[in-house]
This record gives sequence, C-alpha cells and structure tokens, in this order.
Amino acid sequence: MVKYFCSNIDIKSTWDHVVSAFWQRYPNPFSTHVLTEDVVYRELTADHRLLSRRLLMKTNRLPRWAERLFPAGMSRSVYIVEDSIVDPVERSLTTYTWNLNHTTLMSVEERCVFLESVEHPATTQLKREAWISSSIYGFSKPIQEFGLARFKSNQVKALKGLEYALTNLQGEAPQRLLRDTVKDASEKAKEAAKTLASAAATPQKPQQYVGW
Repeated sequence: MVKYFCSNIDIKSTWDHVVSAFWQRYPNPFSTHVLTEDVVYRELTADHRLLSRRLLMKTNRLPRWAERLFPAGMSRSVYIVEDSIVDPVERSLTTYTWNLNHTTLMSVEERCVFLESVEHPATTQLKREAWISSSIYGFSKPIQEFGLARFKSNQVKALKGLEYALTNLQGEAPQRLLRDTVKDASEKAKEAAKTLASAAATPQKPQQYVGW
C-alpha cells in the first residue's frame, strides 16, 4: 500500500525567475531541516537540456511513538538524491527526488514539474506528486500517515522557501543569474569529483537516471 499526494499550484513569477530561484533556494528560514547540498553530476546535452544530480542531507525526526521502537543510535539524518532536467525549449523544469537511507522505515519519492503557463506568461505552473511507503510490518499504515502529514507540511515550507528566494532575486536579470548559477554549480561538481577521487572512489556518470 502506498500513500499518494498530488497538488497543483500557480506561482506568480516568470519561469526564468523560478528556475533561477530553484538553484538558490537554500539556505532559507523555511527550510532549516536542510543541512547540506552538493552537486555530484551535471551535463548539458546536445539538445540544450541541463541534467543535474544533487545530494542533500536533511534532518529526519521520527514521531515520538516511533522513537521508542528504534535504536537510540539510529541516524536522525536522511540523504536525498535529486535529479533535475531543465528544458529551455519546452520551458520546463522537472525534478525527481528519493531518499537513500531509512528506506525500510519509509520511502518517499517525489516528482515536481515547473511549466511556463501558456495562458499567463508571468505565471509558472507547479505540479507536485509524492509516493510514500513503508516496509515495517504492523506499523506501515501509521508510518505512511505520518510521512504524508509531514510531506504536506514540508511542501508548504518548500514553497515558502522558493518564494523567499524569488523575493531576493527581484531586480536581477534571471538569465544572467541562471548562467552564473550553472557555472558555480559546475565548479562545485568538479571539486566534489576531486574529493571522491582522493578517497579512491572514481566518479562516473550515473548508470540510471529517474526519467532522464
């Protein structure tokens, strides 16, 4: 059994601004649970799509009743993979995210699609979907209910964080901001690759991309 969530929101800002703000939404006062973010892969395809993979670490507070069931030393942080596709031709940004650890306890998969509104050029349409599941026998239903409630709360915070980043971008040129952000992220990706190499883990192009 999987809990499904779907929402459709109109963001009162142009698609260029939304994409620029997307890359600069952390840190913000509404997403203090996001601890780190790192670009681990980035590619500009021949058809001008920008593919990115980022690794984020977030806090993972369990409900009080669940804390009594799991070891005290269990990690309270969760690692999230975020794959994204920016398509400047179709004017779309698509993201796929899923957690790497604690998947037996709860697995959360999310897909977001940001589309430029055809009817309202100054508006960006956001469709957000999530699938929440648990493999804990006897407790899967309450865990999924908790996960769904927390996801709903966090997605409200995520939207506020994006709006916060949009406010900070007012008066700037979105095209230049997007270009500078891509350049900066590419440099960070190179630094991350060097770090992995020094640890004897040669970075390679991921073999599977969700939706790529």
